Amino acid sequence: MSEPAAPELSLVVPLYNEEDNVRPLQEEVAEALDGIDYELVLVDDGSTDATVSRIERGDRVRVLEFEHNCGQSAAMFAGIGAARGRVIALIDGDLQNDPADIPKLLEQIDAGADLACGYRAKRKDTAFKRFQSRVANGVRSRFVGDGVRDTGCTLKAMRRECREALVPFTGMHRFIPALIKAMGYRVVELPVNHRPRQHGVSKYGFGNRALRATRDMFGVRWLNSRRFKVRIKGGP
Repeated sequence: MSEPAAPELSLVVPLYNEEDNVRPLQEEVAEALDGIDYELVLVDDGSTDATVSRIERGDRVRVLEFEHNCGQSAAMFAGIGAARGRVIALIDGDLQNDPADIPKLLEQIDAGADLACGYRAKRKDTAFKRFQSRVANGVRSRFVGDGVRDTGCTLKAMRRECREALVPFTGMHRFIPALIKAMGYRVVELPVNHRPRQHGVSKYGFGNRALRATRDMFGVRWLNSRRFKVRIKGGP
């Protein structure tokens, strides 16, 4: 039996205990991507609530279920690896990212970008969270040279071939632009909508990521300094 034709877009969504958000998210995605050939790759990161049972199954929907919680980076990496589309997009499962912004990211890809990153121009978070994020993003961007102001915004779209730049490690999701840019791909940013969380709770805080993110910066900077990309004569 032949494989089904690959869709134009794969939308990857990491999920962890988002039972009240997953169905509304699917509805918003369907509306935002009307007329686009896409698949929805939902990666359940070991949820302990009813997230998986509330997913609306269908021809466009693929579900990956982890046996236990592995973290956001693992969920993103698995989903990106499983994606079949020419373009791969990422969005959070908590409804704070707006699916209506995805077509704007796709326009940037069509215009020649390899990776289009959203940044939250008007964040709906506490003042302290905005402050610590601004400081962390500034330090990270300067140190690894990705030129991105808001790597914490999950909303992104990339050409399928960009995933060759990604390596699996805890914390990878914060360095997707740095890893892809270091392989010679073109990275752009654009403002996107950000909404307050309506259901569930945030899974991440300053205390559980600051030290690890600092350590990871050194690792990513070293890795990128050792990168190479081979082009075969006569090849694309």
